[in-house]
Order: sequence, then structure tokens, then C-alpha cells
Amino acid sequence: MTRTGMDHDVRAVADAVLYEGYLLYPYRAGSAKNQSRWQFGVLGPPGAAEVGVGEEPSMSAQCLLGEFERNGVEVSATVRFLHHQSRTVERLGAGGAWIPVDRLVVGERESISWDEATESEIVLGPWGLDELEAGVEETFCAAGVVEGETLSDSRGRVVGRIVRTRLPVNGLLAVSASAGDGRTVISVTIMNATSVDARDKGTATAQSMLGTHVIVNCTGSRFLSLFEEADHSEQLRQNRCYPVLAGTEDPTHPGTSPTVLVSPIILYDFPEIAPQSEGSLFDSTEIDEILTLRILAMTDEEKARARATDSRAADIIDRCERLTDDDLAGLHGVLRNPHAGSDLIPEVPDGVDWWTPEADTSVQPRTDAVLINGVRVSGGSTVRLHPSRRADAQDLFFDGRIAHVATIHEDVDGDIHVGVTLLDDPAADLHNWYGRYLYFAPDEIEPMPRDSA
Repeated sequence: MTRTGMDHDVRAVADAVLYEGYLLYPYRAGSAKNQSRWQFGVLGPPGAAEVGVGEEPSMSAQCLLGEFERNGVEVSATVRFLHHQSRTVERLGAGGAWIPVDRLVVGERESISWDEATESEIVLGPWGLDELEAGVEETFCAAGVVEGETLSDSRGRVVGRIVRTRLPVNGLLAVSASAGDGRTVISVTIMNATSVDARDKGTATAQSMLGTHVIVNCTGSRFLSLFEEADHSEQLRQNRCYPVLAGTEDPTHPGTSPTVLVSPIILYDFPEIAPQSEGSLFDSTEIDEILTLRILAMTDEEKARARATDSRAADIIDRCERLTDDDLAGLHGVLRNPHAGSDLIPEVPDGVDWWTPEADTSVQPRTDAVLINGVRVSGGSTVRLHPSRRADAQDLFFDGRIAHVATIHEDVDGDIHVGVTLLDDPAADLHNWYGRYLYFAPDEIEPMPRDSA
């Protein structure tokens, strides 16, 4: 297993994907929510899904390469997943027999039997375009391991041990390239190829690939955003994952990147971790402040039990206890003037502070307007939708649809959001009645002539 020198931003997001759902608050083995884990990116051994004891063995994605010099293109892939590891605590009994126990306290250290995991990272390639057009398949193996750690009392006598067991996991990565409609399609399939007794749920779980994702890198070309290449991307096939551009966007090459993150969680292009976040809490959709305060409110006994459950949980608790008042204030959010450089029409009147009630009454979402390509768009306008790389997979279904504008909003970051209802939606009147709209940015909207409705 090797660790690459991949972009720091890519690794930070990939780690968040890797550990999503690994262990949830209150971070204790005895918590009901921590008895069933590994929600995303689970590749079970072949046959496990058919008999109901595991998940499907593969996932696949297709992405697009832009223009390139044929002989200069090379593609490599990094496969990452968590390898299940069973941690069994045993007490030394009479006659030297080892007796499995749920927990064992030796001095000030508490040890708990628990299913943890270790990181597996496999770098494959690079492959040239000729190889990819022929199709390449690479096999890999996360080896099985049994490791022991003795537990001794204050007198140095061995009173127990911890046994960590990992079963072998075999995998297969297939990568190919094919020309299509002016673009080169890169197809990536990752598969769990471990041969096991698929009827055994425990074995199927132990030999699954958990939190699986693939980081694909290219030299000599750049990947294209599937959100911006809607005409081409709708022909591609994604199964249990979605490829997004990753790293830091180069302003000289917008909508492209040499790196793609094939993620089991739907993300935007160029995902990033909020700078206010001090570290992962194993739930990347969480509100850091709320979880941090809940962790700090745990009793000493609860914290001790969480620390004994998993070393990563211990790191979370220690990190939260080290936070300063300024760190906590940073988690509370960033206050910005929502009308600085606003494109809304009208703006807040001169002499009125933006946070006052008088300013609130001057903003009317149903009558305010925004200029799009020199055209005033407001409630009642007709527009055509063009979801861009801001969109998620569901928004892409609305590309090219005609809609009526209902409201214009501006959030605290100063971003404009246009609320619309689809013209051909039979429930449009109902959505208007209770204010449920689809929201798009101004650059995702094309104004239509007044008589186009």
C-alpha cells in the first residue's frame, strides 16, 4: 500500500469520503447507530448481494477528456477504501487460556472489542492512450493479517491481549478509453473480486471494500466537467458513483482539471472542506459546531468509553477539548454583508443598515429583479434552464426546460438564487401556493421572450 503525493485539497475531500459514516456521535461501540455502518461506497464480495448479506461487488463511472496530443496522454488511478479489521479483547484465564470478553480494564486503560478499519490505498498505472483503447485490467490485494498486542498490569504481568484480524480482500480495476462525439470517454470500473462463502454475513462484511472511491489523474490533457458538458455527459453511464473534477480550479482552464474524484457520494466539481472545520467528525454533512458542543457536553465516563471504542474517536474528543473560544466562534459561521456588490434591483436604500428590519422590508423576492444578459428577470418572467457545474445529478434533468420565475433571493454570501416552477409541471400551481421552488443561479438561466410562455 502506498500513499501518493496527491494534491492536499484532493486528499482532504477523499478522506472525508473514505470515513463518511465510519463512526457516529456519541462515538461509542454500544450506541445503536454504530452497530450498522459503512453506508457509502461498499463493494461486497461477489454473490453477497444476491443472498441478502452484502452489497453489489462493483461500481463504475465514465468521464470525458478534452483535447490533447495523442502521444502525450497518460492516465493513472488511485484506489482507496477501508479494510475491515476485527478487534477482539481477550482475558488471560486459568491454565493460560485466552477468553474473549467485550471489555477489559487494565490500570487506567479500557479496551473494547470492536470492528474498526485500516486504510488501503493502491496506485495503478500510468497507462498510455494505446493501452487504454485496448483496455487494461489491474488486480490488487489487501492482505489478510493477524496481529496481537499484550496488556500488562502495573507489575508487568500479562493479563490480557488485543487481537486484530483482517481477512484478505482482492480487487480488480478496469480502465478503458473510447472516442465518441468529439470527446474521449474514459471508463473506470472497480470490483471486489474476493472469493468467499457469500452466505456468511460476517465474512461478507469482513471482506467488503468500505468507503470505496477512485482518484483518476491525467497528464497531457484535462478532464471536462460533466455538469458543463451536459450534451455529452447525458450519454455516459454512472453506476453507484459519480465523477467530479477535483483539486483547485485553474482560472485559465475553467471547467477542467487533470484530476477526477470518482465518489460514491454526489458532490459538486472542486469540492472542498470548509476552512473553519478543525477536522473530520465522520459525518461530512454535519454542522461542526453542534457536534462539537455535544461532544464537549459528554460526561467523563462517556468520553472514556468513546476513546476506548476507537483511536480515531479519541482523536476527535481530544481535538474538541483543545479548541479555544476563537475556534468555537469560527465554527459559528462567518458574517458577511449580503448587499456588498449586490446585483439585486432595487438595492437597500442609502442610509439604511443591511441588517435592520427596514432593510428587510426593502427586499421583495416576488418583485425584485436581476439583470441576465442585459434582460431584467423578475417574478413572472419566462426562462430556459441550463444547470451548470453547480448542479447536482437531479438538476441535470431540468436542462433545456422552460420555467416561470417566482422569486429572486440573495443569501448571506451575496449569491443570487432565482426560484422557478417548470412550465410543464402539472403541480406548478400547488408549488406556487406553498412556495416550493427550484432554485438556479443567474448564469444557469436564459431569459425568454415574453410571448414564449
